[in-house]
Amino acid sequence: MLRYVTRKATGWLLMIVVATNATYFLASWFLDPRSNFKELRPARTEAQIDRALAPYNLDPQVPVVHRWWDWFTSVVLRFDWGRSPTGVSVNSEIGYRSLVSAELVLLATVLSVVIGVALGVYTASRQYGWADRLAQAVSIVVFNVPASVAALAVVFVAIWLNQHAGLHFLYVAGENSPGVQGLLPTIGDRFLHLILPTLTLTLMGYVGYHLTQRSLLLDTINADFVRTARATGLTRARAIRRHALRTALIPTAASVAFSVPAMFTGAVITETIFGWNGMGRYFVQTISKNDVHGAVATAAFAGALTAIGAILADIATVCLDPRVRVS
Repeated sequence: MLRYVTRKATGWLLMIVVATNATYFLASWFLDPRSNFKELRPARTEAQIDRALAPYNLDPQVPVVHRWWDWFTSVVLRFDWGRSPTGVSVNSEIGYRSLVSAELVLLATVLSVVIGVALGVYTASRQYGWADRLAQAVSIVVFNVPASVAALAVVFVAIWLNQHAGLHFLYVAGENSPGVQGLLPTIGDRFLHLILPTLTLTLMGYVGYHLTQRSLLLDTINADFVRTARATGLTRARAIRRHALRTALIPTAASVAFSVPAMFTGAVITETIFGWNGMGRYFVQTISKNDVHGAVATAAFAGALTAIGAILADIATVCLDPRVRVS
Protein backbone atom coordinates (compact mmCIF):
# COMPACT_ATOMS: atom_id res chain seq x y z
CA MET A 1 0.00 0.00 0.00
CA LEU A 2 2.79 2.43 0.92
CA ARG A 3 4.59 1.85 -2.38
CA TYR A 4 1.34 2.35 -4.26
CA VAL A 5 0.56 5.62 -2.48
CA THR A 6 4.12 6.87 -2.98
CA ARG A 7 4.01 6.10 -6.69
CA LYS A 8 0.65 7.84 -7.09
CA ALA A 9 1.79 10.86 -5.07
CA THR A 10 4.95 11.21 -7.18
CA GLY A 11 2.96 11.15 -10.41
CA TRP A 12 0.49 13.72 -9.12
CA LEU A 13 3.32 15.94 -7.87
CA LEU A 14 4.88 16.03 -11.32
CA MET A 15 1.54 16.90 -12.90
CA ILE A 16 0.94 19.67 -10.35
CA VAL A 17 4.37 21.17 -11.04
CA VAL A 18 3.76 21.18 -14.80
CA ALA A 19 0.21 22.55 -14.48
CA THR A 20 1.24 25.25 -12.01
CA ASN A 21 4.07 26.52 -14.19
CA ALA A 22 1.80 26.50 -17.23
CA THR A 23 -0.76 28.48 -15.21
CA TYR A 24 1.92 31.07 -14.38
CA PHE A 25 2.60 31.76 -18.06
CA LEU A 26 -1.12 31.88 -18.90
CA ALA A 27 -1.83 34.25 -16.00
CA SER A 28 1.12 36.46 -16.97
CA TRP A 29 -0.16 36.75 -20.52
CA PHE A 30 -3.85 37.34 -19.79
CA LEU A 31 -3.80 39.28 -16.49
CA ASP A 32 -2.59 42.89 -16.45
CA PRO A 33 -1.61 44.11 -12.95
CA ARG A 34 -1.13 47.64 -14.32
CA SER A 35 -4.90 48.05 -14.64
CA ASN A 36 -5.15 48.28 -10.82
CA PHE A 37 -3.27 51.59 -10.92
CA LYS A 38 -4.85 53.26 -13.95
CA GLU A 39 -7.96 54.48 -12.10
CA LEU A 40 -6.04 55.98 -9.18
CA ARG A 41 -5.97 59.75 -8.71
CA PRO A 42 -3.70 61.52 -9.34
CA ALA A 43 -3.06 59.49 -12.47
CA ARG A 44 0.17 57.51 -12.69
CA THR A 45 2.37 57.33 -15.72
CA GLU A 46 3.29 53.99 -17.27
CA ALA A 47 6.82 54.33 -15.89
CA GLN A 48 5.52 54.98 -12.37
CA ILE A 49 3.23 51.97 -12.55
CA ASP A 50 6.05 49.74 -13.76
CA ARG A 51 8.29 50.94 -10.90
CA ALA A 52 5.50 50.25 -8.39
CA LEU A 53 5.13 46.68 -9.69
CA ALA A 54 8.85 45.93 -9.92
CA PRO A 55 9.35 45.05 -6.19
CA TYR A 56 6.65 42.38 -6.52
CA ASN A 57 8.19 40.75 -9.62
CA LEU A 58 5.29 42.00 -11.75
CA ASP A 59 7.06 44.58 -13.92
CA PRO A 60 5.74 43.97 -17.47
CA GLN A 61 8.95 45.41 -18.92
CA VAL A 62 10.84 42.38 -17.59
CA PRO A 63 10.56 39.34 -19.90
CA VAL A 64 8.06 36.81 -18.62
CA VAL A 65 10.69 34.06 -18.59
CA HIS A 66 12.85 36.06 -16.18
CA ARG A 67 9.87 36.79 -13.96
CA TRP A 68 8.91 33.12 -14.00
CA TRP A 69 12.42 32.03 -12.99
CA ASP A 70 12.51 34.44 -10.04
CA TRP A 71 9.07 33.24 -8.96
CA PHE A 72 9.94 29.57 -9.43
CA THR A 73 13.19 29.74 -7.43
CA SER A 74 11.39 31.67 -4.69
CA VAL A 75 8.74 28.93 -4.42
CA VAL A 76 11.25 26.07 -4.49
CA LEU A 77 13.83 27.57 -2.10
CA ARG A 78 11.62 29.53 0.33
CA PHE A 79 8.08 28.37 -0.48
CA ASP A 80 7.27 32.04 -1.12
CA TRP A 81 4.45 32.34 -3.65
CA GLY A 82 4.99 36.05 -4.16
CA ARG A 83 2.90 39.13 -3.54
CA SER A 84 -0.19 40.69 -5.05
CA PRO A 85 -0.02 43.98 -7.01
CA THR A 86 -0.86 45.79 -3.76
CA GLY A 87 1.97 44.12 -1.82
CA VAL A 88 -0.09 41.61 0.17
CA SER A 89 1.64 38.27 0.78
CA VAL A 90 0.01 35.42 -1.15
CA ASN A 91 1.19 32.92 1.48
CA SER A 92 -0.70 34.70 4.25
CA GLU A 93 -3.84 35.00 2.13
CA ILE A 94 -3.83 31.32 1.14
CA GLY A 95 -3.09 30.21 4.69
CA TYR A 96 -5.89 32.22 6.26
CA ARG A 97 -8.52 31.65 3.58
CA SER A 98 -7.88 27.90 3.32
CA LEU A 99 -8.61 27.57 7.05
CA VAL A 100 -11.81 29.60 6.62
CA SER A 101 -12.95 27.38 3.75
CA ALA A 102 -11.98 24.25 5.66
CA GLU A 103 -14.40 25.17 8.43
CA LEU A 104 -17.22 25.40 5.91
CA VAL A 105 -16.33 22.63 3.51
CA LEU A 106 -15.25 19.79 5.78
CA LEU A 107 -18.23 19.93 8.13
CA ALA A 108 -20.70 20.46 5.27
CA THR A 109 -19.15 17.58 3.31
CA VAL A 110 -19.38 15.18 6.26
CA LEU A 111 -23.01 16.11 6.89
CA SER A 112 -23.90 15.89 3.19
CA VAL A 113 -22.35 12.44 2.84
CA VAL A 114 -23.86 11.04 6.03
CA ILE A 115 -27.34 12.38 5.30
CA GLY A 116 -27.23 11.56 1.59
CA VAL A 117 -25.93 8.02 1.96
CA ALA A 118 -28.23 7.21 4.89
CA LEU A 119 -31.22 8.53 2.97
CA GLY A 120 -30.15 6.64 -0.15
CA VAL A 121 -29.91 3.35 1.75
CA TYR A 122 -33.23 3.93 3.53
CA THR A 123 -35.14 4.76 0.34
CA ALA A 124 -33.51 2.06 -1.79
CA SER A 125 -34.49 -0.63 0.70
CA ARG A 126 -38.06 0.72 0.55
CA GLN A 127 -38.26 1.27 -3.19
CA TYR A 128 -41.49 2.92 -4.40
CA GLY A 129 -42.78 3.27 -0.86
CA TRP A 130 -44.19 6.57 0.37
CA ALA A 131 -40.89 7.47 2.09
CA ASP A 132 -38.97 6.79 -1.11
CA ARG A 133 -41.29 8.92 -3.24
CA LEU A 134 -41.36 11.78 -0.74
CA ALA A 135 -37.57 11.83 -0.30
CA GLN A 136 -37.03 11.75 -4.06
CA ALA A 137 -39.49 14.59 -4.61
CA VAL A 138 -37.81 16.76 -1.99
CA SER A 139 -34.33 16.01 -3.32
CA ILE A 140 -35.31 16.78 -6.91
CA VAL A 141 -36.85 20.11 -5.87
CA VAL A 142 -33.76 21.06 -3.84
CA PHE A 143 -31.48 19.95 -6.68
CA ASN A 144 -33.15 22.38 -9.07
CA VAL A 145 -32.94 25.36 -6.72
CA PRO A 146 -29.97 27.66 -7.56
CA ALA A 147 -27.37 28.00 -4.82
CA SER A 148 -27.94 31.75 -4.55
CA VAL A 149 -31.70 31.27 -4.05
CA ALA A 150 -31.14 28.55 -1.44
CA ALA A 151 -28.65 30.72 0.47
CA LEU A 152 -30.96 33.75 0.44
CA ALA A 153 -33.89 31.59 1.56
CA VAL A 154 -31.83 30.35 4.51
CA VAL A 155 -30.94 33.97 5.36
CA PHE A 156 -34.59 35.11 5.27
CA VAL A 157 -35.72 32.18 7.42
CA ALA A 158 -32.95 32.91 9.93
CA ILE A 159 -33.92 36.57 10.12
CA TRP A 160 -37.56 35.59 10.67
CA LEU A 161 -36.60 33.17 13.45
CA ASN A 162 -34.39 35.78 15.12
CA GLN A 163 -37.20 38.34 15.07
CA HIS A 164 -39.87 35.99 16.41
CA ALA A 165 -37.60 34.46 19.05
CA GLY A 166 -36.45 37.87 20.22
CA LEU A 167 -32.84 36.66 20.16
CA HIS A 168 -29.93 37.07 17.79
CA PHE A 169 -28.70 33.50 17.77
CA LEU A 170 -28.45 32.92 14.00
CA TYR A 171 -25.81 35.10 12.35
CA VAL A 172 -26.42 35.82 8.68
CA ALA A 173 -23.13 37.57 7.84
CA GLY A 174 -19.49 37.42 8.79
CA GLU A 175 -17.13 34.83 10.23
CA ASN A 176 -17.13 36.16 13.79
CA SER A 177 -18.42 38.97 15.97
CA PRO A 178 -16.13 41.91 16.83
CA GLY A 179 -15.00 42.24 20.42
CA VAL A 180 -15.36 38.58 21.41
CA GLN A 181 -12.47 37.49 23.66
CA GLY A 182 -11.51 34.26 25.33
CA LEU A 183 -11.16 30.75 23.91
CA LEU A 184 -14.60 29.34 24.70
CA PRO A 185 -16.55 32.51 23.74
CA THR A 186 -14.60 32.69 20.47
CA ILE A 187 -15.33 29.04 19.64
CA GLY A 188 -19.01 29.49 20.49
CA ASP A 189 -19.28 32.66 18.42
CA ARG A 190 -17.53 31.00 15.48
CA PHE A 191 -19.90 28.04 15.70
CA LEU A 192 -22.97 30.29 15.61
CA HIS A 193 -21.64 32.05 12.51
CA LEU A 194 -20.97 28.66 10.95
CA ILE A 195 -24.52 27.31 11.25
CA LEU A 196 -26.22 29.00 8.29
CA PRO A 197 -23.50 28.63 5.60
CA THR A 198 -22.96 25.02 6.65
CA LEU A 199 -26.70 24.38 6.45
CA THR A 200 -26.79 25.89 2.94
CA LEU A 201 -23.87 23.80 1.66
CA THR A 202 -25.33 20.68 3.25
CA LEU A 203 -28.72 21.24 1.60
CA MET A 204 -27.08 21.71 -1.78
CA GLY A 205 -24.70 18.78 -1.30
CA TYR A 206 -26.72 15.93 0.18
CA VAL A 207 -29.02 15.65 -2.86
CA GLY A 208 -26.37 14.26 -5.18
CA TYR A 209 -25.27 11.64 -2.67
CA HIS A 210 -28.87 10.64 -1.93
CA LEU A 211 -29.91 10.12 -5.53
CA THR A 212 -26.61 8.55 -6.56
CA GLN A 213 -26.44 6.17 -3.60
CA ARG A 214 -30.04 5.09 -4.09
CA SER A 215 -29.40 4.30 -7.74
CA LEU A 216 -26.15 2.44 -7.03
CA LEU A 217 -27.69 0.41 -4.24
CA LEU A 218 -30.66 -0.59 -6.39
CA ASP A 219 -28.17 -1.97 -8.93
CA THR A 220 -26.56 -4.25 -6.34
CA ILE A 221 -29.39 -5.01 -3.91
CA ASN A 222 -30.62 -7.93 -6.05
CA ALA A 223 -27.21 -9.10 -7.26
CA ASP A 224 -26.21 -12.76 -7.04
CA PHE A 225 -23.73 -12.24 -4.19
CA VAL A 226 -26.43 -10.55 -2.10
CA ARG A 227 -28.86 -13.40 -2.72
CA THR A 228 -26.10 -15.85 -1.80
CA ALA A 229 -25.49 -13.95 1.45
CA ARG A 230 -29.19 -14.13 2.28
CA ALA A 231 -29.19 -17.85 1.51
CA THR A 232 -26.59 -18.34 4.25
CA GLY A 233 -29.08 -17.01 6.77
CA LEU A 234 -28.49 -13.26 6.82
CA THR A 235 -31.50 -11.02 7.11
CA ARG A 236 -32.27 -8.66 4.23
CA ALA A 237 -31.15 -5.60 6.19
CA ARG A 238 -27.87 -7.20 7.24
CA ALA A 239 -27.16 -8.47 3.72
CA ILE A 240 -27.69 -4.95 2.37
CA ARG A 241 -25.40 -3.37 4.95
CA ARG A 242 -22.60 -5.94 4.80
CA HIS A 243 -22.54 -6.74 1.09
CA ALA A 244 -24.69 -4.57 -1.21
CA LEU A 245 -23.84 -1.27 0.47
CA ARG A 246 -20.12 -2.04 0.57
CA THR A 247 -20.04 -2.42 -3.22
CA ALA A 248 -22.35 0.52 -3.87
CA LEU A 249 -20.19 2.83 -1.72
CA ILE A 250 -17.14 2.58 -4.02
CA PRO A 251 -18.28 5.21 -6.59
CA THR A 252 -19.61 7.40 -3.78
CA ALA A 253 -16.27 7.33 -1.97
CA ALA A 254 -14.49 8.40 -5.14
CA SER A 255 -17.04 11.16 -5.69
CA VAL A 256 -16.56 12.48 -2.16
CA ALA A 257 -12.78 12.55 -2.52
CA PHE A 258 -12.95 14.54 -5.75
CA SER A 259 -15.70 16.91 -4.60
CA VAL A 260 -13.72 18.45 -1.73
CA PRO A 261 -11.27 20.39 -3.97
CA ALA A 262 -14.16 21.78 -6.01
CA MET A 263 -15.99 22.90 -2.86
CA PHE A 264 -12.88 24.63 -1.47
CA THR A 265 -12.62 26.94 -4.47
CA GLY A 266 -16.20 26.68 -5.71
CA ALA A 267 -18.29 27.85 -2.76
CA VAL A 268 -18.16 31.40 -4.10
CA ILE A 269 -21.88 32.16 -3.85
CA THR A 270 -22.24 30.85 -0.30
CA GLU A 271 -19.13 32.68 0.89
CA THR A 272 -20.26 35.90 -0.76
CA ILE A 273 -23.80 35.86 0.64
CA PHE A 274 -22.68 35.01 4.17
CA GLY A 275 -19.58 37.22 4.11
CA TRP A 276 -16.95 34.51 4.57
CA ASN A 277 -13.51 35.25 3.12
CA GLY A 278 -12.65 31.78 1.91
CA MET A 279 -10.81 30.36 -1.08
CA GLY A 280 -13.78 30.74 -3.41
CA ARG A 281 -13.98 34.52 -2.96
CA TYR A 282 -10.19 34.79 -3.05
CA PHE A 283 -10.03 33.04 -6.42
CA VAL A 284 -12.57 35.46 -7.88
CA GLN A 285 -10.71 38.41 -6.39
CA THR A 286 -7.38 37.33 -7.86
CA ILE A 287 -8.90 37.32 -11.34
CA SER A 288 -10.75 40.63 -10.91
CA LYS A 289 -7.65 42.33 -9.47
CA ASN A 290 -5.26 40.81 -12.04
CA ASP A 291 -3.28 39.13 -9.27
CA VAL A 292 -0.95 36.79 -11.15
CA HIS A 293 0.71 35.25 -8.11
CA GLY A 294 -2.57 34.80 -6.25
CA ALA A 295 -4.23 33.10 -9.22
CA VAL A 296 -1.30 30.71 -9.67
CA ALA A 297 -1.18 29.86 -5.96
CA THR A 298 -4.92 29.17 -5.95
CA ALA A 299 -4.55 26.87 -8.96
CA ALA A 300 -1.70 25.03 -7.23
CA PHE A 301 -3.79 24.72 -4.05
CA ALA A 302 -6.70 23.24 -6.02
CA GLY A 303 -4.33 20.89 -7.82
CA ALA A 304 -2.85 19.66 -4.54
CA LEU A 305 -6.34 19.02 -3.14
CA THR A 306 -7.28 17.15 -6.32
CA ALA A 307 -4.20 14.95 -5.92
CA ILE A 308 -5.06 14.25 -2.29
CA GLY A 309 -8.64 13.46 -3.32
CA ALA A 310 -7.49 11.06 -6.02
CA ILE A 311 -5.20 9.21 -3.63
CA LEU A 312 -7.91 9.02 -0.96
CA ALA A 313 -10.34 7.71 -3.60
CA ASP A 314 -7.89 4.94 -4.52
CA ILE A 315 -7.36 4.05 -0.86
CA ALA A 316 -11.12 3.95 -0.27
CA THR A 317 -11.55 1.66 -3.28
CA VAL A 318 -8.89 -0.69 -1.95
CA CYS A 319 -10.55 -0.78 1.48
CA LEU A 320 -14.05 -1.36 0.11
CA ASP A 321 -13.34 -3.76 -2.74
CA PRO A 322 -11.49 -6.97 -1.80
CA ARG A 323 -10.89 -7.73 -5.50
CA VAL A 324 -8.66 -4.65 -5.75
CA ARG A 325 -6.74 -5.64 -2.62
CA VAL A 326 -6.02 -9.04 -4.10
CA SER A 327 -4.84 -7.56 -7.39
